[in-house]
Amino acid sequence: MKAPLFSPNGERIGEIELPDDIFGVKPKRHVLWEVVKMYLANRRVGTHKAKTRAEVSYSGRKIWPQKGLGRARHGDRGAPIFVKGGKAHGPKPRDYSYQVPKKVKRLALKMALSDRAMENRILVFENFQFDQPKTKLMVNLLKTIGLDGKRTLVVQGDYNKNLYLSGRNIPKVETRLAKDANAYDVLWSEYVLMDRKALETLKERLS
Repeated sequence: MKAPLFSPNGERIGEIELPDDIFGVKPKRHVLWEVVKMYLANRRVGTHKAKTRAEVSYSGRKIWPQKGLGRARHGDRGAPIFVKGGKAHGPKPRDYSYQVPKKVKRLALKMALSDRAMENRILVFENFQFDQPKTKLMVNLLKTIGLDGKRTLVVQGDYNKNLYLSGRNIPKVETRLAKDANAYDVLWSEYVLMDRKALETLKERLS
């Protein structure tokens, strides 16, 4: 596998070899589905709540006598059968998070990167030179390489605050450190931009 190599200003200067053990893995849909489902579940806040009949604001008085009126027997007005009554089996706060084995997460990341590499959607930069936080710099860089308006994941080896600040306000652009990159972020993106340092970090992390 090979990927185009760019200078910091977006000029193509050649190609770079991508390691086959990371970027040459055959994707398996079920593995990717399991891992993406886990990441999405872990993002859920789980604060949903519906009031029970004990929590709604109604008197607990029995609304009419049990017998003698020819009507159905009822207790208080907060019963689930009545409008604005409590919910019988409503949602309660819960934790949706769970984990899959680390080996599976690493494998899914390899598969996601391999899929993007097979479609020539991985671009490598010598480095990202952002000496000041300016959104216009990132916008111009994306326009130069033809990714304006595309869902783009920018992976950096070392944290560059200026790079993060320059890209955070651009729709469809996400910035991640190589040590934090995951399969969901890669699959979300159409193109993956990374610098040489990020590529080295991924080799150390996944090889």
